Amino acid sequence: MDVTTVSSKYQVVIPKRVREQFGLSPGQQLQVIALPGRIELVPSLAPEALRGFLQGDNTFQREPDRL
Repeated sequence: MDVTTVSSKYQVVIPKRVREQFGLSPGQQLQVIALPGRIELVPSLAPEALRGFLQGDNTFQREPDRL
């Protein structure tokens, strides 16, 4: 388990091992989620990165006037 410290400016450094594991880069945005008893940082993905993340055939049918 990695440990970090909150600075006087309320900043934290994400340990190198974790940055490398998740492929984080400078300027990348993280979602901050406050849960009972803990804080989670979740990397935000660009919309382009989400393309194709659902498996299976596309069964969605659009209305003809919406094409």
